[in-house]
Amino acid sequence: MVDTTLHSRRATLADVPLLAELNQQFNHDEGHGTIASLKQLQARLHDWLASGEYAAVLFDHQGQTVAYALYREQAASINLRQFFVAGDRRRHGLGRRALALLFSDYWPADKRLSVDVPTRNERALAFWRSVGFLDYCTTLIMAPKQRPNPEQRTSP
Repeated sequence: MVDTTLHSRRATLADVPLLAELNQQFNHDEGHGTIASLKQLQARLHDWLASGEYAAVLFDHQGQTVAYALYREQAASINLRQFFVAGDRRRHGLGRRALALLFSDYWPADKRLSVDVPTRNERALAFWRSVGFLDYCTTLIMAPKQRPNPEQRTSP
């Protein structure tokens, strides 16, 4: 059995370079079509944390940062924008433990929680469902290069 003892702490602006590295891994795992550079990710994360728009929590296991959560807290809800566990640390209960720490130490119990998960990420969907999240809606997207030419559109 793997030791699932995690230590957590709220990320600060000094953690932005580490968060950007983890965010880049998250983006790669999610299959984002355009991967931002570390410098771009650092700038975005710095702005979000400095403005207070988002908060982040880092999770350490056996002296190494292995996971993070990035979320926006609003009056009645919390949106978990990113939740990432390093690939070599998955499937050992660390994600569940990190989520338990978020519930107990960071998030008020009276707020609705939401997380967006790409529909093609079946493992992530299974994880979120297994910890109690329910399917709520499906968001459809269309990339600019997928848009039909206006002249080719047909009338309904």
